[in-house]
Amino acid sequence: MRLLTVGVFALAGLIFVTSFNTARGTNIRTDTALLKLSDLIRDRSHKNGELDEANSALRKKVEALAERDDGSTEAEDAKLGALEKSAGTKPISGPSVSVTLDDAPPDATAKLPGYPEPHPNDLVIHQQDLQAVVNALWKGGAKGIEVMGQRLISTSAVRCVGNTLILQGRVYSPPYNVTAVGDQEKLKQALAESPEIQNYMLYVNAYGLGWKVEDAGKTKLDGYSGTVDLHYAKPAS
Repeated sequence: MRLLTVGVFALAGLIFVTSFNTARGTNIRTDTALLKLSDLIRDRSHKNGELDEANSALRKKVEALAERDDGSTEAEDAKLGALEKSAGTKPISGPSVSVTLDDAPPDATAKLPGYPEPHPNDLVIHQQDLQAVVNALWKGGAKGIEVMGQRLISTSAVRCVGNTLILQGRVYSPPYNVTAVGDQEKLKQALAESPEIQNYMLYVNAYGLGWKVEDAGKTKLDGYSGTVDLHYAKPAS
């Protein structure tokens, strides 16, 4: 699982370098090597998804066996359950808010007077846009957040290569959906008050980037099923 995740990020970096080189005189959209790399990344992403599902099923079996008789007291079980809930490894349900971000049409032009014609980078969703939404929802008191159906935990990293999202070893294309469970009014207020999102809204109004915020009713977010091991650098001996 870890090797596949590392492989996805390595290939994503290779696509970025290849894009830079081919952009100096080659049509990127018809470059065969780049297309093959993109297909390979999506294949690895699909396999990572299958491994996530298998890992989740095994974890449920282990938890079921552990619950039979692990020698713990009710108080200890309650404390562990609360910690698992806070860590995001347990399902959570409640009223929720859904946020959808999308690229603007490729032929978009300035819709407001005084704005220049858009650069291609003005028409796509960037990493900082998704991060701004996630950060605002946490600030608004979200009890749990999903991005593209994947539960976020403290070690989750929202990363983009171009306008492609790489999240926990899997690859996604826009539109991007973010769902948060919590007080709906506080969540929407936090989104509206975020300076980063206010800046994003300038591009929504000027160039037509996609933006939708809506109450999603009572929603269940599955618990995070991936590895929770921490990895850190070690000094050379």
